[in-house]
Amino acid sequence: MLGYTITQWIFGILSFLAIMFALMVVFSRNPVNSVLYLVMTFFCIAGHYLLMNAQFLAIVHIVVYAGAIMVLFLFVIMLMNLNHDTEPKSKWLPKTIAIIAGGMMLFVLVGSLKGTEQLNLSSYGASQIGTVKNLGKVLFSEFLFPFEIASILLLAAMVGAIMIGKREIK
Repeated sequence: MLGYTITQWIFGILSFLAIMFALMVVFSRNPVNSVLYLVMTFFCIAGHYLLMNAQFLAIVHIVVYAGAIMVLFLFVIMLMNLNHDTEPKSKWLPKTIAIIAGGMMLFVLVGSLKGTEQLNLSSYGASQIGTVKNLGKVLFSEFLFPFEIASILLLAAMVGAIMIGKREIK
């Protein structure tokens, strides 16, 4: 049908589902439903990793994000006991500032990606991209600094979660 391969069809379906689930995360009024929609978004993204022949990343993505981190999100949501009665009413100013900041971030992202060229997988040996050996070699040589920054951010997130969950001593 119109020259599309099965891989292109699967990519299109997974992309559509990932976008729809991501929109449901944002527009869902129930925080638990938002977390479950985010899990479904992560599964769609793992499907994209499989299409790119990155099996290791797909499995790690499912185990780490859809498994561990989403369980922590659910735990924090249930720990905070978000009720509509006790929730403070937000003003229009923070919402406006958030929309402007998000728009500026989108503008900068599109501007930074506008001049980039398409990734040529044939130069990397497309059959070896998702292997653990090549992933470790690239991660700990070219991307060591961003990898360490990500670990510091995760440490800060854990400290923040502990501070949120800690009860005040009177």
